[in-house]
Amino acid sequence: MKTWRVGLIYNMKKNVHVDPDAPPDALAEYDSVETVQALHEALEAGGNKVIRLEADETLLDSVRQVAPDICFNIAEGLRGDARESHVPAILEMLDIPYTASKVLGHAISLDKAATKRVWRDSGLPTAPFQVFHYGDEALDPSLSFPLFVKPVHEGTGMGIDGNSVTYDEAELRQQVGWVLKTYRQPALVENYLPGREFTVGLIGNRFLPGDRSRNGIYDERGYHLFPVLEIDANQGVGEGLYNVDAKSYVPGEQGAPLYLCPADIPVSLEAELKELSVAAFEAIGALDVSRIDFRLGQDGRPYLMEINTLPGLNPVVSDICIMAHSEGMEYSRLINEILLLAAERYTREGKALLVAPISYQIPLLAEVSVPRGKATKRGRA
Repeated sequence: MKTWRVGLIYNMKKNVHVDPDAPPDALAEYDSVETVQALHEALEAGGNKVIRLEADETLLDSVRQVAPDICFNIAEGLRGDARESHVPAILEMLDIPYTASKVLGHAISLDKAATKRVWRDSGLPTAPFQVFHYGDEALDPSLSFPLFVKPVHEGTGMGIDGNSVTYDEAELRQQVGWVLKTYRQPALVENYLPGREFTVGLIGNRFLPGDRSRNGIYDERGYHLFPVLEIDANQGVGEGLYNVDAKSYVPGEQGAPLYLCPADIPVSLEAELKELSVAAFEAIGALDVSRIDFRLGQDGRPYLMEINTLPGLNPVVSDICIMAHSEGMEYSRLINEILLLAAERYTREGKALLVAPISYQIPLLAEVSVPRGKATKRGRA
């Protein structure tokens, strides 16, 4: 059985240079040494030869030199408002298969306003919003206080602090101005959602006619949805907000949020969150893996906030790994499932080198019973 040469492409936090006047959380979304090592070991457990590739200015030459069969991409990109699309664009130019979404899917997901427009126009629930490019725009009369302010092109809770929820126009203008100056990008302003916060992870792709689940874990559409994770940040340093600071704490520590997986919610709400997740995933053209974030509104209904098409994959810290663990899916299986999903997509497109499955023998899901609402511990990356 063929062994694949897998290029593991990443931006390691310790290798990323930031300007002296960069925001204090500028490195938040980049990966740790521990994450890259864990991914390397998981891919090797799948019978692959792994070649590490830093996604810097040398990547084009590096990829040409090593000529991988397929790439496992977790690179966030170094700069620009579509930085998560840089690596996919290079790999497409070189005709090299890779995991996760393509250029457009990543570009849309990193632009929170574009994502919300796509969802809104697709009939999906998302809070009313407005983009401020200069700070002096008239406030859209359809918006009502309190209003939430965040950078339009950031992830990992960057740019969110105790001042992000604004209660009058003076506070709004001050926070918008801070985002514009600090992050050098537009500010997204949206109606604040006061309810519980959830996130849903999924792997898979829509089946084509005649497709069927390779191993029984995918539903009739082609998706596997993990147990819903609730983030309770009310007791944390983020003052009820799931920001960079809150994400740096281990549950149980003073100031840490609480992670509940599976979330203690009615079956009907769980089903609605999962259905909306698939619809949100497909609306922006995402592939293979994503994590979708929700909050409940004043009316008690779930509203889409963001989608992360490059969700964190640290085996201890990352939300989607916690979800997988809660249902008994081992980390190595999760990572190799993502790789196989990408391989299957490219096989459909005629990439003959990817016809045979990798040698990793994926075990069945462990038959474990996880109580609903169980608190899950995390560790720092």
